[in-house]
Amino acid sequence: MDLNFFKQTRILDGGMGQELLARGMEPNGTLWSANALLQEKYHKLLLDTHVDFIKAGAEVIVTTTFTTRQIRLKDNNVEDKFEYLNKKAGEIAQKAKKLYPNVLIAGGLPPQYLTYEADPRTDSEIADNFKTQAELLNPYVDFFYFDVLSSVKEFKIAIDCISKFNKPYLIGAHISEGTNLPSGEKISEIITKIKHEKLLGIMLSCISPENYDLNLNEIKNLGVPFGFKLNGFMKTNPKPNYTGAYNNSKSGNPNEFLGVREDLTPEKMSEFAKKFKDAGATILGGCCETRPSHIKAFASLK
Repeated sequence: MDLNFFKQTRILDGGMGQELLARGMEPNGTLWSANALLQEKYHKLLLDTHVDFIKAGAEVIVTTTFTTRQIRLKDNNVEDKFEYLNKKAGEIAQKAKKLYPNVLIAGGLPPQYLTYEADPRTDSEIADNFKTQAELLNPYVDFFYFDVLSSVKEFKIAIDCISKFNKPYLIGAHISEGTNLPSGEKISEIITKIKHEKLLGIMLSCISPENYDLNLNEIKNLGVPFGFKLNGFMKTNPKPNYTGAYNNSKSGNPNEFLGVREDLTPEKMSEFAKKFKDAGATILGGCCETRPSHIKAFASLK
């Protein structure tokens, strides 16, 4: 894959998990999008959702693997399905690519512990989790996407874990609020503290448009292609207002405790995207609560 791919404007897909729920997938514990893989009756729904994002203009789709990490499966007593679920996500993404051969598949590697929080475990524990998931996804993907990670340590370990596959990677860092990662580090440290050889670009992922705006100057000055996957939640900060809510809740739908913004219509979200694009962003995509209609609005900016 060309390492310069994201130097020109590219459109990514939107929020698969929330879109699947909106289309009728029933919640199942905290499996979220993984339930569409676990239950065969939802496989067509998953494929159709990939396809609808592509039809809306997405040039890249991400494997539905945000909740196929080992800890989340263990929490839901389906850890034995780890290999099956990750392979199935790759297979269904490949079916979409077969229909639309020009689409690229990003292998989504999520935080391997909790969401929106830095992983406090040992390097070896984190590495073992990343390695096993990356190994399963590798045959199906064009590049890897580190999806909503929260610390420099996690990025460094993840990059080391995929090095043997000789594939490039896209960084998706998370900032819940303010201008620091959940670890307390700055975005720039992801670039300055890690030796990058196959970096495609850097995004802020699952972030509100307003908070992206707050971090725009720093990310645009890193000297690499940059962009976003914007969300439509009311909040994504686990502390101090709702300590551990995302990771402790037994709800199968995150919008029940994170809230959904009604103001972020495709038109409004597109206004934010245009501002960021005019500032130099070339990677335009959506995260939770962004639908094909949002992605279509982003694609119209190309």
